[in-house]
Amino acid sequence: MIRGIYIAASGMLAESLRNDAIANNLANANSAGYKKDITVTKNFADMMLERINDGPVEPVGPLGSGTMVDEIATDHSAGSIRSTGNDLDFALQGDGYFVVQTPAGTRYTRDGSFTLDAQGELVTADGYQVLGPNGPIRLSGGKVAVSPQGRIQVDGLDAGQLQIVDFANKKQLSKEGNSLFVAANGAVPQASNATVHQGFLEGSNVNIVSEMVNMISGYRTYEVDSKMVQAQDQLLDKAVNEVGKVG
Repeated sequence: MIRGIYIAASGMLAESLRNDAIANNLANANSAGYKKDITVTKNFADMMLERINDGPVEPVGPLGSGTMVDEIATDHSAGSIRSTGNDLDFALQGDGYFVVQTPAGTRYTRDGSFTLDAQGELVTADGYQVLGPNGPIRLSGGKVAVSPQGRIQVDGLDAGQLQIVDFANKKQLSKEGNSLFVAANGAVPQASNATVHQGFLEGSNVNIVSEMVNMISGYRTYEVDSKMVQAQDQLLDKAVNEVGKVG
């Protein structure tokens, strides 16, 4: 019975973490460039039960010993692209990430909602410098035009190049908040074939209906596990206070 309480409680903990991830996805459903998280669970090692007191040993079958969250994986699939009409909004089509400079170092993002700071440098909504192959991109006042390959012109004059990179193994990227990713030590960025769409933004890849269905399912699973804990607790109470009584 004690084991049953732990097994059911492990399910409650796993579903709690799953619903936290779903809630975060829903909260960022309208965030440009956001990539949803998927909770991956796994079982603790099963135990094989056998009959040992009724003649020859016979296998009864496996007994599960609980579940746990193995990892929270990020789905890097593309979101839908919408028109904004803003010349400094850029959406990527294909695999790739913009490169930005933050106080903590180089970061990567699919959120192309950029602007100009007081020094005329291209920056993110949080004020981080957008990088080109040779460093920050400085734009003088004028009409900005960006080619599908990321080449920038201002009033017809060359003004730099957007640096767009990709990673062979996207599991080397981890979230840091505000649609930013940090690359693991040893991760080497490579050239990207993504094309740039000026005046557009990529939305999140969160499907609100699917996430709501997953949340309802998770709540129901959590409720079943909690009832199992209560049932096991009641059985334990009877074992201790009734079955164990001395007549």
